[in-house]
Amino acid sequence: MSPFSQNRDLTRARLTIAMTGASGALFTAHLLRLLNTDDRVEAVHFIASDHALRVVTEELSLTGGRSSLLETLLDTPPSSKFTVFRNDDIAAPVASGSHPSDGMIVLPCSMGTLASIANGMAARLIDRAADVTLKEQRPLILCVRETPFNRIHLRNMTLAAEAGAIIYPVIPAMYFQPPSLDEIARQFSCRVLGHIGLPQPSAYRWKED
Repeated sequence: MSPFSQNRDLTRARLTIAMTGASGALFTAHLLRLLNTDDRVEAVHFIASDHALRVVTEELSLTGGRSSLLETLLDTPPSSKFTVFRNDDIAAPVASGSHPSDGMIVLPCSMGTLASIANGMAARLIDRAADVTLKEQRPLILCVRETPFNRIHLRNMTLAAEAGAIIYPVIPAMYFQPPSLDEIARQFSCRVLGHIGLPQPSAYRWKED
């Protein structure tokens, strides 16, 4: 099992963020926006699958294709901390365990991507980067997005968890009475980043004094 603790507090963090072809582009957008403005984050390596590109086109009205994907998600020109890799770039730095990294988040994580990761089928960069994250015992958070789960999904989640991944379903909280979809997505992203070691000052905390 991965030895990482959600209580760690990162500085000069280097993270890999992957987006796959499940619904939930708004969640990815808010995760990236939080990383963009977080001074503790030194580098973000971003990978989007071809199916993710189609989801963003449908859900966030992407125009301009892959070249404008990151700017569409951030709603602003990306800072220099971002590096974008294609999913077929299997020679990218994040495909190697020698590349420094503080962990990887897949948001949203489709059931196809989950299956590839859980069964070690590292044919694409997202799957390979996740495989490297597991073998190096770094945090890997899989924000799975599907409903209902069938037995294959559940078995793959168990396999991934046994290998050290954290299964973090896209199940947003409602107890803070969110005023908008954006706030639902932002607060979920805050919780994911807190879990990997980047607690966000704007995160809602239940019954905090």
